[in-house]
Amino acid sequence: MLVLSRKIKESIIVGDQIEISILSIDGDQVKIGINAPKSIDVHRKEIYTSIQQENQSAVSTDKSLIKFIKKNN
Repeated sequence: MLVLSRKIKESIIVGDQIEISILSIDGDQVKIGINAPKSIDVHRKEIYTSIQQENQSAVSTDKSLIKFIKKNN
């Protein structure tokens, strides 16, 4: 893991298209701004994890249920 120190109004560049800026610091809370192309999804980790779990659940749907739905449509 790369660890960097930044002050308010300083930024970090990831690749060629993503800029992460420190907007404010209040106690133990840091507000960041992320400037990325619309084609790149940006999520909080807990949301990303939830999306991955839902996707995995969708993929593991019982195949017999899928066949039943196809047969009855």
